[in-house]
Amino acid sequence: MSSQDTARSRAHMPTGTNVVLNTRSLNTAHKRLAELLHPGMTVLDVGCGTGAITRGIAEAVAPDGRVIGMDTNVELIAEADRLHADVPGLSFQIGDAYDLPFREEFDIVTAARVLQWLADPVMALRNMVTATRSGGRIVVLDYNHEKIVWTPAPPVSMQGFYAAFLKWRSEAGMDNAIADHLAAMYAHLGLTDIQQTDQHERTERGDADFATRIGIWAQGAQVRGPQMVADGFITEEQRATAEIEYREWAETEAQSQTLYLLAVEGVR
Repeated sequence: MSSQDTARSRAHMPTGTNVVLNTRSLNTAHKRLAELLHPGMTVLDVGCGTGAITRGIAEAVAPDGRVIGMDTNVELIAEADRLHADVPGLSFQIGDAYDLPFREEFDIVTAARVLQWLADPVMALRNMVTATRSGGRIVVLDYNHEKIVWTPAPPVSMQGFYAAFLKWRSEAGMDNAIADHLAAMYAHLGLTDIQQTDQHERTERGDADFATRIGIWAQGAQVRGPQMVADGFITEEQRATAEIEYREWAETEAQSQTLYLLAVEGVR
């Protein structure tokens, strides 16, 4: 199996991840893009998932704008259609970042938290550039998973799970630090006016959504963990222990979590 195929298999959204996707919105989960949109724009959202952010894009470019959300996951596209079919100017289609069927068509092409799951993000970016009109903008939002910060440190079991998660990803060719590499990729592809904006996701005890946001790694152990067990990176006992002990830590000890996230943009 090629690295692209391995990454594709591991990136597949297991049942349950749509719950996380549906909690996102343009204004809360892709803030820099929200600042760049205005009515009448054409936008392509690559890796749109269930379309929660894509809906906000369509609403921001209304009434005369046009937005396409694209994803490889048939079930997620079906849910996007079900949830957002009533939004004018918005459509969804099944498609692959490695094979975008567009050329010089969009004012903005964006991908949020998507390239981190690809073994060849440069190929995907090249296709995104091709889909963008001259003078248009590519806007990518992604993580450096190596720079996560918890206060205090989570249980040793979760530290082991997280290390295995990074290894599981990197051995499939995924770049765990892609946020900090995007600007160089943009320059390599000839984009200009390259800018990056900190979009770090920080949550502190006392925030209204603290339990949900701090609990993301318990959900990761629950949802992604079985994939890692099947691939031989952890045992089921290690997965279950990490989930249980992390949930207890999140409820009783956790004070804050910061996920390192950058929005990187460039002009074609």
